[in-house]
Parts: sequence; C-alpha cells; structure tokens
Amino acid sequence: MTAPAGWENILDPGQKILWQGRPDGKIALRATNIVMFVFGLAFAGFALFWMVMASQAGGLFWTFGLIHFSVGMAMALGALFWGAYVRRRTWYTLTDRRAFIATDVPLRGHNLKSYPVTPAMVLELSPGNPPSVWFDEDVNRNKNGTTRKKIGFERIGDGETVYRMIRDIQRQRA
Repeated sequence: MTAPAGWENILDPGQKILWQGRPDGKIALRATNIVMFVFGLAFAGFALFWMVMASQAGGLFWTFGLIHFSVGMAMALGALFWGAYVRRRTWYTLTDRRAFIATDVPLRGHNLKSYPVTPAMVLELSPGNPPSVWFDEDVNRNKNGTTRKKIGFERIGDGETVYRMIRDIQRQRA
C-alpha cells in the first residue's frame, strides 16, 4: 500500500495513518494566560502614565514610552490570543508507530515533529472541553530553574478515542 499524498517521504514502509485531527481554535483562559495578561496591562498602563506625564514637559520625549506601551499591549493581547492562533495553524496525525504534530506559523515556518509510540511513552488524558492527550514534555533548564511544557494532541474533540488508540498501539508494541 502506498502512502497518502504528501506523506510519501515521511511515513515508514507499511506505516498506516490511524487518525488525523486539528485542535480546537477557541481562546482558552488558563492561570498563566491571566497572569501574563494582567502583567502586560500593568506594564502598558505604567508606560501610558509615564507618556502622559512626560508629554506635559513639552517636546517629543514622551514618544520613548511608545515602545514600552507596545510591549505591554503585545504581552497582554498575546497571552489571550497567541495560543488559539497557533492551534488554528496546527494539524495532528497518529499512525500505528508515531504521533505527528505539524504547525505552520508565520515567521516560524513549517514544522513537523514526530514522536514514536512506545510502551515506555508516558500517556496522559487531560479531561476538559475538549480534552487533551499528552505524550511527551519539553524541559528547559536555565539559570532561574526548570520549566516543563506538555506536548501532545491539545484540545481535540475525540480525545478519549485517541487516548485509547495510543494505549492499544502501546500494548501491541510491548
């Protein structure tokens, strides 16, 4: 059997696509988003206050606050809309051997990541409306500590079904 169009050089010989889907593109408010939104508004608010006070002195010195105001607004609005925007430009595929996450975000370009489904893969189903299936995590270490970001099929309508499919693949590969 030949691979579907577009998958010719990606799938291994005999590998079969079991499921394809896309995440929910709605805005999802989480605690981290709310904190960043409030911080961004405070940052922009202080910059706006500074610009008003600086404008009273006359001249164009107040324009130096525009960059800070813009950064604060970008932080606030990005916290609300960026995740939904990226999800709208994301595609998921599950095969009998691997899970794929494809994104196409301007300035970042096309990206396709593959995660082998193994019996050792830690699998997590996060209930929600819609649920998410997590199967890996990205760990970043820096001077301030460690941050972890879950990787998987985020906010998919048929999350329970996909979770069971991955569990079945794990059992077959054991």
